[in-house]
Amino acid sequence: MKEVVRIAVVTAACLLIATVFAEDGRGVLTGQAAFTDAAHESPGVRRRLTAVDLPVPKPDESVDNGPPAVPRPPSAWPKAPTGFKVEQYATGLDNPREMRTAPNGDIFLAESQTGKIKVFRGITPDGKPQQVSVFAEGLVLPFGIAFYPSGPNPKYIYVGNTDEIVRFPYKNGDLKASGQEEKLVELPGGGRLRGGGHWTRDLVFSKDGSRLFASVGSASNVDDPDTHPGEFHRADVLEFTPEGKFQKVYASGIRNCVGEAINPITGELWCSTNERDALGNNLVPDYVTHVQEGGFYGWPWFYMGPHGGVQDPRHVGKHPELQAKVLTPDILVNPHFASLEMLFYEGSQFPAEYKGDGFAAEHGSWNRRDRSGYEVIRLPMKNGHATGEYEDFLTGFTDGNGAVWGRPVGVTVGKDGSLFVSDDGTRSIWHVVYTGK
Repeated sequence: MKEVVRIAVVTAACLLIATVFAEDGRGVLTGQAAFTDAAHESPGVRRRLTAVDLPVPKPDESVDNGPPAVPRPPSAWPKAPTGFKVEQYATGLDNPREMRTAPNGDIFLAESQTGKIKVFRGITPDGKPQQVSVFAEGLVLPFGIAFYPSGPNPKYIYVGNTDEIVRFPYKNGDLKASGQEEKLVELPGGGRLRGGGHWTRDLVFSKDGSRLFASVGSASNVDDPDTHPGEFHRADVLEFTPEGKFQKVYASGIRNCVGEAINPITGELWCSTNERDALGNNLVPDYVTHVQEGGFYGWPWFYMGPHGGVQDPRHVGKHPELQAKVLTPDILVNPHFASLEMLFYEGSQFPAEYKGDGFAAEHGSWNRRDRSGYEVIRLPMKNGHATGEYEDFLTGFTDGNGAVWGRPVGVTVGKDGSLFVSDDGTRSIWHVVYTGK
């Protein structure tokens, strides 16, 4: 009897430890409590998922549960933590995707489906852009945008088309490209126009400017590259020189690194990643992580586990020599979130505790019974390193009845330290300002 009581007490204590109290004194949902859905996402809620929390594969749970898109209800508005105000900055856009802020404060946006890069300048008293211009058009599913060299006076804007990297001459204040695009290098795949699969190509330069990283998503869910030539140099981060000379595969086994960013403190490359589908509601988690040079992250043969990789049941027995090499990502977010663009906050408008933290846009699930995502999350950091937690930051993009009116894609920080979020559901850009009220 005493043994039964002791076990019960220990079990209760473990559950308490697993579900409450972060180091900063705020509650953190862990273990099974960390799995969520859109109805339970709320600004300020923190979660921490680890590899030991993951269930076994349950392919029979896999569903095609894409959300019905509805117009934004008149009373619906994105929800931010106390002290923040949300305004709608721009509307009527065509497939707004990634955003990047130029040194002078102009916001560059990729309208991928229409092949345009647009520029938004300034804010009027009623919260709208002072100027909007088409910087370049005629591009092929553009997504990634990068300024080079870093610093106050870049000379070029690099654009990641789905099938190539191009650049345009640029000087501060240009609202239109002053010259023709220069093609630097072809990229594999070409997405829905040239071979299928993930079509976004993000670009970021290393902190010293000597290396250009291009993310190329897989052509499939879990096709084996050994037998599918179309997966060559896909599910990888590729490294080039600034002039477009291929150097190497920087990291591999990353199914779809949609968003790239350089950690300003450590200088490390980070990726916001879409993991695979069709293994169950709570498998496999999407993730946001620093990317180790030469690192292998498992796709398609394995996914993250407590002791190296867990074999994907669709590839049993393949590449046992790689299992121990599978790296566990820094921050596991909920499965099927569709984690897109990310950044590190270096502004000064938000409270001091936000400095150095990350933000990532979660476009939202389709392969999950209880839809989740449709939010922007905060990624707490300590001295440039992840705590392993993430926090709901901007939520409310669903109507409460299973329909979705907003889908965050891109995030960027204005020159004043405010946050801008692109949303291809409402075809708009949201503006998040800290007022302290």
